[in-house]
Amino acid sequence: MEGNPLGEVADADLLSRHVAGDPEAFGEIVRRHRDRLWAVALRTLGDREEAADAVQDALVSAFRAAHTFRGQSAVTTWLHRITVNACLDRARRAASRRTAPVADEENFETLLEPHESAEAPAERGELHRELVAALATLPLEQRAALVLVDMQGYPVAEAAEVLNVPTGTVKSRCARGRARLLPLLTHLRLDPAGNGDHGGGRNRTEGTSVTETGSEQSGGGHR
Repeated sequence: MEGNPLGEVADADLLSRHVAGDPEAFGEIVRRHRDRLWAVALRTLGDREEAADAVQDALVSAFRAAHTFRGQSAVTTWLHRITVNACLDRARRAASRRTAPVADEENFETLLEPHESAEAPAERGELHRELVAALATLPLEQRAALVLVDMQGYPVAEAAEVLNVPTGTVKSRCARGRARLLPLLTHLRLDPAGNGDHGGGRNRTEGTSVTETGSEQSGGGHR
């Protein structure tokens, strides 16, 4: 990255530099990963303020715990694990204060990643709104699994690392979550132009994924 001396440094090396005292290294990690951490938190919690606090909690934890990173997983997986745990902790603490996730129409667009809401066709925007509303009805653990696998494109094995559960648990949570979503999403199709199965689209009741891109449960890596 032009003008950024840390732009070509690997994530793991940035963490090492941070631990060694480089004051700029952790900031570069944050710049690289904050948008996706933000998207995961928003979709998992369904509340903008709670998500912002969860990401802040996660980044503070990562900053302080960088010396514990041993390279057994990718830095991005490590960061997502910390973020998801922060979301789960915050949601459980908030359970006594509210009975359902906040996901009203006025805030639906804030639950989408910036590039998804800025240029997507109107039909796809409506699909996103309905999907997010349906996702908010799921139990938190199922929602977190589906956000990682179906919306962020993580392979099941990597999502299992993030959630710190066996791969079978992730598959089970995704399967149960999809089963609960299907009655709410049967009228939606992957093709935002409404062309049904033509051009690669397919009915959502026929696939395993709830994402608009058709990413399968065993997808080839997160985006």
